[in-house]
Formats: sequence, C-alpha cells, structure tokens
Amino acid sequence: MKRLLLFSAVTVLTSSLLLAQRVVHPRETREGTVFDPAPATEKFQPHPSTQDPAVKVTLADLRRWEKELSNWGRWGAADQRGTLNLITPAKSRDAARLARDGVTVGLQHFVEWQPSRDGWRMAPAERWHTAAGLDAWSFATHDGTLSHMDALCHYWGSRASPSTRTPGSERVIFNGYPFDVDAKTGCRNLGIDRMGNAYVTRGALVDLPRLRKVNWLEPATPIFVSDLEEWERVANVKVSPGDVLMVRTGRWAMRDAKGPWAYDAGGAGLHASVLPWLHARGVSLLVGDAVNDVQPSGVEGIGRPIHQVGMVVMGLVFVDNGYLEDVAREAAARQRWEFMVTWQTWASQGGTASPWNALATF
Repeated sequence: MKRLLLFSAVTVLTSSLLLAQRVVHPRETREGTVFDPAPATEKFQPHPSTQDPAVKVTLADLRRWEKELSNWGRWGAADQRGTLNLITPAKSRDAARLARDGVTVGLQHFVEWQPSRDGWRMAPAERWHTAAGLDAWSFATHDGTLSHMDALCHYWGSRASPSTRTPGSERVIFNGYPFDVDAKTGCRNLGIDRMGNAYVTRGALVDLPRLRKVNWLEPATPIFVSDLEEWERVANVKVSPGDVLMVRTGRWAMRDAKGPWAYDAGGAGLHASVLPWLHARGVSLLVGDAVNDVQPSGVEGIGRPIHQVGMVVMGLVFVDNGYLEDVAREAAARQRWEFMVTWQTWASQGGTASPWNALATF
C-alpha cells in the first residue's frame, strides 16, 4: 500500500494485480471498525440466448480471434497505449466541436464508504483524519462501486494462446510483454502511468434500456451486435474509430430501486460475439456501467471473454462501473447521443487501474 501526499489530502490506494477471482480481504480493524463483508449468495445461469448457434462463442472461436483481432505490433513493439492510440489530435479536435451547448455532466461513480453486496470485495474503503488534520482515504481501485479505467497489464493470457490461461504456460499481456509485476512497483509494462494521462475524444452512448423501453436490463441479459446496430439506426449515431463507446444497461438505476446485488456474477453486458465488431469499429475505450461482459458469459471455460480477448489480444482499454445515468438523461433531452468526453488518469506507478473521473460535454 502506498501513500501519496497531495496538497491537503493523503490518498491511500490499493490495486488488484490479478484478475477473475474474488479476493477476500483479511478481517481487519481500524479504530474499532470491523471489516468482514458477507459473501454474495446470488446464483445466476447464462442467458439461454447465449447458446443460440447463431451467436454462440466457444474457446475455439476465441483462439481464432487471437490472430484475426490482434493489435500486437500495430503501433510498434514498444507501444504502451493500445487502442488509446486511435485518439488522434484530429479526433480530439473534431470531438471539441461537439461541445455546442456547454452542458457538462460527470461519468464517475465514486467508491462508497459503507460495505455493500457489490463493493469492498478486495479491501475496505476507509477515510479518516491524520494527526495533522488532513483527509486520508484507503480503497481498492477495482472496487465494485468505483468507476475505474483498467490498465492493460490487468489481464494476462498464455504465450501460446493469449485468449486463454493455460496452466504452466508463460504469462503474457498485450503486445507480447511478459506479465511482470513487482509487489512494490506494480506492472513493469502497460501500467496505468504508461498509457497517457489526458484525453479528449468523441463519446457515443448506447442506451439499451431506452431502446427496449424499460428502466434497466435484467441481470444476465446479453447484448449482441444486432442490439448495438439497432440502436445506431434509432439514435442516428454510428460508432467510429477513436470513440469512447458507452453501453448503458441501467445497473445504477436498478441498484437505486432494488438495492445492491452481485452484479459481477449476474449482470447485463456485452456478449463475446461482439468482439469482432468492437475491433472493426475501432473503439478506443469501452465503458460499461457494470463489468462490460455479460455475467455469466455463456462461454464455457472463460468468465469474461470481452475483457480477456479485448485487453490481451486487442489492447482495448476498459472502464468498469461507469456512471451513465446523467449522460443518458442529457442525451435524451437533446435527442443527441454523441458528445465530447474528457478525462485524466492518476499516474500511479505500475498501477493496474485509475479512478475514472471523466466528463461528458454537450
């Protein structure tokens, strides 16, 4: 754990270095407060539509996409940014023209200080005042209630098959870098501090609950290419290279109405069959209001294929737990689902993620 003294505040951050397993933090106390979150008990099954032969994805499909969708070497052998390279100066300049009304909304849900069914899975979120009277915070950057941008070193695959994790095989991350993590300094390559810290580009919102005329998508609902393209026709917006693609499932609306649930085990999201479409459209940053992957994934043998193939093979950068309620409201009021997006990441050395404090401006 590393403490950073920033002006009048001390921020203590922790990052998970490994993926796809729920880490139970040791029982601990601070000033008499006990951290002992109850385990999630919800059970979910893959949505039946994920097994339709027209869209079903197998591990053989993922291995085929290792070559067809690979961006290894596309931006050079030393590249550290992946699909963020698609945000060019020209793209940023054009995006600035979308800020016509001067109305700005935030896209971040900040970490919560009380334990919940969907938070505190890796470490407790705490805040206190130091002896000097300064604020101090401690939280996991991959917390389930925090909007955060994953570093490309967050997911690894096998050298022989980057889309999977073969026991005993050499671990690799995007662009062929070895999965090399130091307990003190973090990721040697593809850490959040190596990916650039300030971006301006076009945002494109896909509002699936609005399309379906519901308040939210039910847990485990998959989103297919047909859904994305139907939205494009209805909203008259087309996803293009360098875009931030935001896919609203209504996770936060459902949470407000019904309370937290284990959305990381049963949440609406993109089905693995969307991967070639994301590659073809040149999405630079994929933002979901949950974990982006539909949960359960419906792909036997892999829990989060969108993350696995997207991050390791394509170098696609992800934001999990984005807060899309306000931007959806403003977009609907204008009937305009494109806007300027700006953000700056925290340059945590070797970090596997950064809180994503982004803005959408219409």
